[in-house]
Amino acid sequence: MHHVTEETIEPRVAAGSSHPPRVRVGIPAPAVDEPIEHPAIEVRKLSLWYGPKRALGEIDLKIAAKKITSLIGPSGCGKSTLLRSINRMNELIPRVRTEGEVIVDGVNIYDRRVDPVVVRRSIGMVFQKPNPFPKTIYENVAFGARINGYGGSMDELVERSLRQAALWDEVKDDLKKKSGLALSGGQQQRLCIARALATSPDVILMDEPCSALDPIATQRIEDLMVELAREYTIVIVTHNMQQAARVADRTAFMLAGDDLVGRLVEYGLTDQIFTSPRDSRTEAYITGRFG
Repeated sequence: MHHVTEETIEPRVAAGSSHPPRVRVGIPAPAVDEPIEHPAIEVRKLSLWYGPKRALGEIDLKIAAKKITSLIGPSGCGKSTLLRSINRMNELIPRVRTEGEVIVDGVNIYDRRVDPVVVRRSIGMVFQKPNPFPKTIYENVAFGARINGYGGSMDELVERSLRQAALWDEVKDDLKKKSGLALSGGQQQRLCIARALATSPDVILMDEPCSALDPIATQRIEDLMVELAREYTIVIVTHNMQQAARVADRTAFMLAGDDLVGRLVEYGLTDQIFTSPRDSRTEAYITGRFG
């Protein structure tokens, strides 16, 4: 857990500004939150059980389109479980049961008539540890699109996806010669992002995508997230408070109580969460007093 102080929280630099604004806990944020009228994702009364153990308790959350939303909180509070609920990835785990709704484009993805494979195709996932396939760089990007029946130019799709992932210039001469496993850790993570982009998702979920990376690679991924948010809705789980403050437009703080059920404590604009949290538990967490 990184201890956050008034000197380490640096929200994203506003366009045209050369110096990031300093933020100090306790000073009201100047930004005023506005209701999310047309959310890209709306979680309604979502609860989840792993066998008899309840992991999430009636989560309500509206996620804005083409913005970055971060999920923060101590280990075991249900952040990754909530993230995986957004594309039904939890259902790959035996004995998982879900109640509630996740509305995407006006459709409850947990409706029995909805195919979870289609859901996962339109909601991409990037995991904590880069997991490229033991294939060439080209085949890593093309794989998902090919099995989903992509009918366009695969060469153009691969190039476009790698460019979007800010990796094209580094690998363009080795596309069909080098294995994805031969890339550096940061390059592997960007390759996995390119692989997710190649299936044309509407939403990209990222589960601690920088936790295994060095600071330089982390900055590359953070810059990439900000760039991708112009076209995609991004939800990220992070334990790094500085990272949430730098890249996220909105932040949700989760906490598990004595019953070990993860619940949403507070949600709002990132500046507000970090500078004037409404709940004392939020302030205690972001200032490092627990977690």
